[in-house]
Amino acid sequence: MVNAVAPLLSPPGFVRSSAAQKCSIPSLIAASRRRRRRRGLLLSTAAALLLACRGSAAVVPPPFDPVTQRERNASASLSLRISDAVRLLDLARDLQAKGDYSRALDYFTLVVQEYKDFAFSDYARVGRALLLYEIGDRDEAIAEMEDVSISLKGYPGIFHLAEIHAALAAALYADKHAALLAENQFTIATLLDPHYTDLSYVRETKHWPPSLIDSLQHFITLS
Repeated sequence: MVNAVAPLLSPPGFVRSSAAQKCSIPSLIAASRRRRRRRGLLLSTAAALLLACRGSAAVVPPPFDPVTQRERNASASLSLRISDAVRLLDLARDLQAKGDYSRALDYFTLVVQEYKDFAFSDYARVGRALLLYEIGDRDEAIAEMEDVSISLKGYPGIFHLAEIHAALAAALYADKHAALLAENQFTIATLLDPHYTDLSYVRETKHWPPSLIDSLQHFITLS
């Protein structure tokens, strides 16, 4: 009897507490599910961001190149022309050193005609003038020497400037009988390079043709 009445005599608070516990269990389960969904959403968002970062890192933009393809092609073409001109000029000098003046003249002339836009074509003009003097066309040779000496005026550092003045001095003295003009030209030449007072220098180092060496000898000895 006591046991049967005991529940009825239980404190009200105890009954309400048990009921509250029964009501809060579904709420706790729902809250746990919401937290799991939120955590899953955060993880999926983080994974998506990571994949996006990896994808963007894999697509690297091409480096900036200020030189266009057209400019690159033009540079390659210019380099090829320079190489061809230098090759022809070296061939002409080699033939001159071997005494093959006719063929050397052809190559010097080719450089002058085809590569006149290059500064070193003036060296080819010097070689051409010296060899024109050798093959007998002395008037054209002297005109070429005078023209080259004028075009190079103001550039004393150019190594072949002294050579053209020395050659012009020899030609003016021997062929034009212009001793004063020849003396002026030779003064310029020797100020730039004193070696031109030495006949062995023009013969063995500069490889002047024989006729021009003879003319320079006549000038130096005033004969």
